[in-house]
Order: sequence, then structure tokens, then C-alpha cells
Amino acid sequence: MEWGLQNRLARFVKPNTGHTVMLAADHGYFMGPTRRLENPRATLEPLLPFADAIAVTRGVLRSSVPAIADVPIVLRVSGGVTVLKDDLSDEAITTSMEEALRLNASAVALSVFVGAAHEHQSLVSLAELVDEGEAFGMPVIAITAVGKELEKRDARYLSLACRVSAELGAHLVKTYYCEEFERVVEGCPVPLVVAGGPKLDTDKAVLELCAGAIAKGAVGVDMGRNIWQSDYPVPMIKAIRAIVHEKATAREALQLLEADKKLTSRVVRSVPA
Repeated sequence: MEWGLQNRLARFVKPNTGHTVMLAADHGYFMGPTRRLENPRATLEPLLPFADAIAVTRGVLRSSVPAIADVPIVLRVSGGVTVLKDDLSDEAITTSMEEALRLNASAVALSVFVGAAHEHQSLVSLAELVDEGEAFGMPVIAITAVGKELEKRDARYLSLACRVSAELGAHLVKTYYCEEFERVVEGCPVPLVVAGGPKLDTDKAVLELCAGAIAKGAVGVDMGRNIWQSDYPVPMIKAIRAIVHEKATAREALQLLEADKKLTSRVVRSVPA
């Protein structure tokens, strides 16, 4: 692996722990003004000091992340479809590698849709992006998208999607946690980070997901809604960091979260009807 590529990966997969807490905030590229991400700057600003990286589009990066922010950027470079369409897999590359370099990104990310109508298109896009990434020293993260087909969150499907992504050259793969997650990890020769997915019902469920993923071999988490849709987003990301970087159990992290809540104001935002 070239020095530049290694250096970019080391910006957010922390060498001292080998783990990462990534903050996903790229939902607007297909979901629009998602609840509590209506104003990206207001949502992200208090969380930036606690994120090892943030995942955003170039538009949100330019408009909502201060240029002086000391946080690595994972740049979303795929898109072209919205939630108004039944088939979310009809994506293409929407941001060039040159643009990613101009924006000083630490990695680029795209979705792959294994088993979907546009599987071929997304996998070829991944392979081509990896070629460019290798040429410019830019890590490529493959996101094993599930979308509306939540029943695909099983070890058999995710193992296939992750392995194919790794075979095509992805340097890191983002996927979902599932039963027998260790099978997914064992079958993927590159590091995995786990997505949070839709907002879970309880704080305990979020922290148990994180703890389970790390215990079974993930190098980190890449969470969005389960952090910034929380009434206490800063205490939540701090509790997640305790699991990922400090080897806290889910129970210990929950105790930290509850204690931190008492010292922190609850987030109150107007939400469109």
C-alpha cells in the first residue's frame, strides 16, 4: 500500500487503537432534509470534536463544515437517485477523484448494491473508483447498501456483498451488524465498519450493537441517525467512543451516557410536520 494511501487511512482508523468512530451525515444526498439533519452545520458542529471522521457530500462539506475543522473527511461520491424512486440502486459516480483531492478528503465512499437491479453498474463503479484511488493514493470505502430490503441483513447476504467489494479492491467496507457477524468478518479480507442504520428504539440497543460489532471483529462504526437523532447526541457519541476506543462494555458505556445526560442539555429542535 502506498504511503499516501496508508497515511489517509491512519487519519481516521486510529493507529493507537486500530479502531474508528465515523459520523455518517451524507443521508441528504437521497433522503433530503432528514429529521435533525435539516441544518447540517448546527447538527455537526458540536459532534466534530468526537468524530474520527465525518461522511458527507461535497455540498454539505463546503456549506456546513468549517474549513478550519480538524476532522478527516470521507467524501460520498455516488448518487443520482432519491427516495422518490422504488429502486435506490440506480446510482453512478457523481464526484470526481480530482474534486476529492481538492477537498482534501481522507477517503471516498460509494454504495454497492449486490443483488439489486443495478448491481453490475455499482460494482463496475467500485472497480473504476479503486483504480483511480490507487493512482492518487485515495482509500475507497464500499458501502454494502440494503435500502428498503431490510430482510437482506443476514450473514449470508452481507458476507457475499463484503467479499465481492473486497475482491474488487475496496480498502474498507461498511456493512450492517447481524447474527453470526463473525462470519462476515472472517470472509472479508479488508477491515469492516458497521453502520447504525435507522434510529434504534433505545440507547441500550445502540450501545449493544456497537459492542457486539467490535467484539466480533469490526474495526469501528459509522453511525448517523443513532447519534444525531438522539436527544443527547454528544453524550451518545462519547459513549460509543468508550466502547470502540476504550474497550468499555455496553453496560459501562450506558452508565457513562446516563451520567453525561445529567450534565448536558437535551437537544430541542423544531421538526417539520
